[in-house]
Amino acid sequence: MNVFDWLSDLDVPQFQRFHVVEVKFKGGRKEYLRNANQLLLHTGDSVMVESSSGIHLGVVSLQGELVRLQMLKKSIKDDDQLKSIIRMATDKDIEKHEQAMARDLPTMYRGRQIIGDLKINMKLSDVEFQSDGTKAVFYYSSDDRVDFRELIKILATEFKIRVEMKQISLRQEAGRLGGIGICGRELCCSTWLTDFKNVTTSAARYQNLSLNPVKLSGQCGRLKCCLNYELETYMDALKSIPTIEGRIKTKKGDAVLQKTDIFKRMMWFGIVGEESIWIPVSCDRVKEIIDLNKQGIIPESFEDLNPDKPIAEKLSLSELNSDLDRMDKKYGSTKNKGNNKGGARRDNRDNRPRGPKPEFQGKKPNAQGPIEGRPAKQEPRPPVNPNAINPNATDSNAEGASPKPYKKKFKKKFKPRPPGNGPQTPPSA
Repeated sequence: MNVFDWLSDLDVPQFQRFHVVEVKFKGGRKEYLRNANQLLLHTGDSVMVESSSGIHLGVVSLQGELVRLQMLKKSIKDDDQLKSIIRMATDKDIEKHEQAMARDLPTMYRGRQIIGDLKINMKLSDVEFQSDGTKAVFYYSSDDRVDFRELIKILATEFKIRVEMKQISLRQEAGRLGGIGICGRELCCSTWLTDFKNVTTSAARYQNLSLNPVKLSGQCGRLKCCLNYELETYMDALKSIPTIEGRIKTKKGDAVLQKTDIFKRMMWFGIVGEESIWIPVSCDRVKEIIDLNKQGIIPESFEDLNPDKPIAEKLSLSELNSDLDRMDKKYGSTKNKGNNKGGARRDNRDNRPRGPKPEFQGKKPNAQGPIEGRPAKQEPRPPVNPNAINPNATDSNAEGASPKPYKKKFKKKFKPRPPGNGPQTPPSA
């Protein structure tokens, strides 16, 4: 459970520094000790401190002004009850401390066997030896009051140490053991959470969580501490949500509340007999319907709140087509008035009387002869003489020469070029 010292960059003289230091021990346990000898300490240094029954080794976790703030937060007084730091730990002290820590697990396993033989209703969770090896603290948890006087005698006789029994809660036990939560991060109780508040199932109800004990309980077997983190935000949001007492009445049927989205301020209702169909309704509309029901007024539905409003009749398909016909008659005449003269001539030509079609008697007419009822095909015009156009022009070969027919000029066509990479065609001989 490390703490970041964001005031470590401040250059404060040694004699002006706060004389209390935070020291961390096994299992995340922390104590505040006085630096009476004005030792030059840094975060992570091993120090030897005095305890109630000897000397113990700890690690400096925090110092400076942040320690003063932590003591004010936890209501710890700076008086004579604070113990002092004796000296810096040497290599021999660290080696002796590691030997004492190596005895923790075998002692715990043997202690559990003794508890099972004595048939005591308690769970031994951890054992912590003092650095000098003269004392051990046994941490246990139990729901009932335990008489462990006989147990202390057996433990002291077998391990040749002074025994201290300390009862802890299940949350404290999980904090000492550590672990990974369902969120994928390390447990809050083993990293930063120090005070454990009471958690009830009402916190899960306010947040619309399913009351599944498997999902709501943590590794300690109790309700998760994180259920209280957002509880105040949900309580503030619930103030604008209407309270439903029973069913909401509409002419389509009584509606039952199925779900509430607190932050979107939406409520889902299901009509009795059709509970599988959920109707989303805003919270403001629900308040209006509740007020109408209190006045004895039953609205048509969630969308239409006016019971006396006439029902709008739907138009049939024939009535809709009649409107289109009227529009065509109205704007079709004005469109014909704006047409050009050619359109008027076409209209007059279409209105003139037509005679009967000519009938062919006998065989079909020859393709070369004209057809009755149609004008004869005109002959082609003779070519124009250029001398006739310009009479002043003289021609040296006019005598005895026949006039040349008029030729129409055509653009010269070129063959398409072959592609650049393709083979070129040889020139013709």
